[in-house]
Amino acid sequence: MTSMLVALVLCGAGEAPAAGTLEAALDGTVVRITVDGALFTCYKFAPEQKYPYFWPVNGPRSGASVTTETSEPYPHHRSLFFGCDRVNGGNYWQEGNERGRIVSGTPKILTARGPRVEFEDRCRWRRPGAPEPLSDVRRIACSAPSRDVRIIDVEITLTAEEDVRIAQTNHSLFSARVVPALAVPKGGRLVNAEGALGEKATFGAASAWCDFSGDNGGKVEGLAILDWPRNPWSPCKWFTRDYGFFSPTPLNWVGEAGFKLAKGSTLALKYRVVVHAGNEKDADIAGIYREWARQAGAPPAPRGE
Repeated sequence: MTSMLVALVLCGAGEAPAAGTLEAALDGTVVRITVDGALFTCYKFAPEQKYPYFWPVNGPRSGASVTTETSEPYPHHRSLFFGCDRVNGGNYWQEGNERGRIVSGTPKILTARGPRVEFEDRCRWRRPGAPEPLSDVRRIACSAPSRDVRIIDVEITLTAEEDVRIAQTNHSLFSARVVPALAVPKGGRLVNAEGALGEKATFGAASAWCDFSGDNGGKVEGLAILDWPRNPWSPCKWFTRDYGFFSPTPLNWVGEAGFKLAKGSTLALKYRVVVHAGNEKDADIAGIYREWARQAGAPPAPRGE
């Protein structure tokens, strides 16, 4: 009996078995990420798009996306994306490429196969008849520490190509829009690191992370966004909506002065997306955040003005 218990412990009994091999491949205007040959996500960067974004973002048990590429209300929300409105008068968020768009420089795959795959994209923020206010370099890594967890790590470094002012806006920075089944009106669960539930309790609250979960094709699955503890505004205030949108963004609360970056300066931001089976407790999002936060050794980046 004792030897059996020892064997079970050594084999990691009770834990979800480790996932297999990830692969990243450039396929036309998408980067396809698979886990054991099954599609996990695509990074889409076609030249006609408003901005690059991830879709689908498939749950580990259902194989169906936990995010929506477009849905009412606000069909311009594209799954999992980074954008911003009111940047030197341009709109790099809502539909209408003439108002501004974020153009991919074509991703470069850095690690194509293994327990972790990685690629990089260099993007330009363009608007007809206006100087480019920003460029960015984004490094993206995907991993699958268990069969019930998929991770997308996103690092984005913005460089001001001109003096930049971003006026107060809720349309800003890293964001996700989950499928209606995970949204609160359909019985989904929106919760932050402090255990606050729903839009009313989480909107405008500073928190290390937020999570949506719900029934996704007969399987309970969810998506969490974790805000890196060394991001400039950490813990960040969150813009949350019960209908399925959430974003760690301080720019809705900057006031009339807005946020400024001097020409040549940079702003580095980092996020972790956890796609998981079960709800936030089943997936131990708090534990995943604590382990990730232990890596944060550098001092916080400057806040700008």
